[in-house]
Amino acid sequence: MTKPVIIAGAGPAGLALAIGLAQTGLRILLVERQEEDMLSDPAFDGREIALTHSSIAALKRLGAWEKIAPGNIHPLAEARVLNGKSPLALSFDAGRRSTAQLGSLVSNCDIRRALFASAIEHSGIELIAGVSVEEVSTSDHAAQVSLSNGAEHVGSLLVAADSRFSTIRGKLGISARMNRLGKSMLVGRVELERHHDNAATEWFDNGQTLALLPLGERQASAVVTLPDGDAERLAAMDPGALGDELTRRFARKFGQMRMLTPMHNYPLTTSYSHRFITKRAALAGDAAVGMHPVTAHGFNLGIAGTERLARLVAAGCRLHGDPGHPVTLRRYEAGHRAATWPLYAATNAIVGLYTDDRAPGRLARGLGLRAARLAPARKAVSKLLMQGA
Repeated sequence: MTKPVIIAGAGPAGLALAIGLAQTGLRILLVERQEEDMLSDPAFDGREIALTHSSIAALKRLGAWEKIAPGNIHPLAEARVLNGKSPLALSFDAGRRSTAQLGSLVSNCDIRRALFASAIEHSGIELIAGVSVEEVSTSDHAAQVSLSNGAEHVGSLLVAADSRFSTIRGKLGISARMNRLGKSMLVGRVELERHHDNAATEWFDNGQTLALLPLGERQASAVVTLPDGDAERLAAMDPGALGDELTRRFARKFGQMRMLTPMHNYPLTTSYSHRFITKRAALAGDAAVGMHPVTAHGFNLGIAGTERLARLVAAGCRLHGDPGHPVTLRRYEAGHRAATWPLYAATNAIVGLYTDDRAPGRLARGLGLRAARLAPARKAVSKLLMQGA
């Protein structure tokens, strides 16, 4: 059975790419190891995604945005950065732009649910759920996959969209720069005593990094990054004690906190693939670039990358009649590397600076915070946060 494009992975990147390609008239085979009911109604996983205006526009083009309940979309009006006990705060907002907010916060599970609902509306997308890709092979003329159910499929292009720990990437012979940080991110919803003013707060403190993401009236997502062992101990607390502990860690800036959900624990690993393409194959989403969550760009870069790939594949089909033409893939790799590497490198540098608790590190980030308060720097960062709004 031949399909023009085979996509391994039905997470947000895989679904977005499948929809984008199907909109051009291509036929897609989408393979996912999770069962279909988990794709159609994904469980809450604690992750809240800070969507830029560009990503929201992309979700609208994919037919997914209108499938998210308005009450599950939360405005992000401002972003604030705090450094230890310093009274200085660095604030970013939309400035004089036409929009009054930097973007919107939406739960990862709501985005996945909406993308899946949009994908199944396309007759050109065939989903095979509950199976994994066991073997892959590519040549100058075709890409072939062997599935765990014994089936084999051949296409003109294979796309790996199966997470930053991608097994397909390895099977294609592509290595990646993997950086296991020895820290974990805990995320969970809390009720606040004081209002958050629709502002996200990032607080680099000694021995921990904290964030508060505004969700609704006196509700927020609390994010705590700690060394792995400390994170596990914190996550194991009962809800009452955990709420008190978060209240203490956030120095009562938002008053008393009360847990609304359990804390979900995510060990932190960043990744950057040494190549994004090989013969008849490409990497998308986290399989290509796995960002540190501190600047909230991972999802947005992934969506932008799938739009880039879909656009180039469509153009390649018009010019060459071939979704996996080598010229198309080289253009994708060049464009995606140019778009991702500066942000990936800058984010890692920020993380290194703001999590260095040694005296020189504390001094450097204090000086950096003062410099960033200058108007040109603040405008540049606000533009980066909004990404083309």
